Amino acid sequence: MSVFTGVIVYLLIWWLALFCVLPIGTRPDSQGKMEEGGWRGAPQKHLMGWKLLGTTALAAVIWGAVWWLIESEWLSFRTGILSMPTN
Repeated sequence: MSVFTGVIVYLLIWWLALFCVLPIGTRPDSQGKMEEGGWRGAPQKHLMGWKLLGTTALAAVIWGAVWWLIESEWLSFRTGILSMPTN
């Protein structure tokens, strides 16, 4: 995997992981003070910094597994379980 491909794959994994992490720990504001710009259903504390750090760590772990799978001979059309049988 080239550096460019690795960065693109990491960004795609990071973006998908962000959407998985965003709803964790959010509690909706049941009152919603409209005069302060709030809206009923918006999260009280979004904790975005922690979610970005968690997303980065999760994406790094998943990217490492994807990199290993791509670089290994285990998942290959030339050798491994996906290769064509030879007669």
